[in-house]
Amino acid sequence: MEVKASKNGPYLIPGNVIFKDAQGNEKPIERMVALCRCGHSANKPFCDGTHKKINFEADEATIVLNVLS
Repeated sequence: MEVKASKNGPYLIPGNVIFKDAQGNEKPIERMVALCRCGHSANKPFCDGTHKKINFEADEATIVLNVLS
């Protein structure tokens, strides 16, 4: 799986994953999801676009996750 850190924006996670919150509740996510990278979203851990308002700057990157058995 690839996680993309978009230039000046959120982490982009491809769909077909399961999100588990701090209470252990699981929610399947079938579409791409954007996770906050600037730390200012009012809807953490999800991106709400605040990075644009605060002029967040960060490089683009791709993180490749390999599942080991």
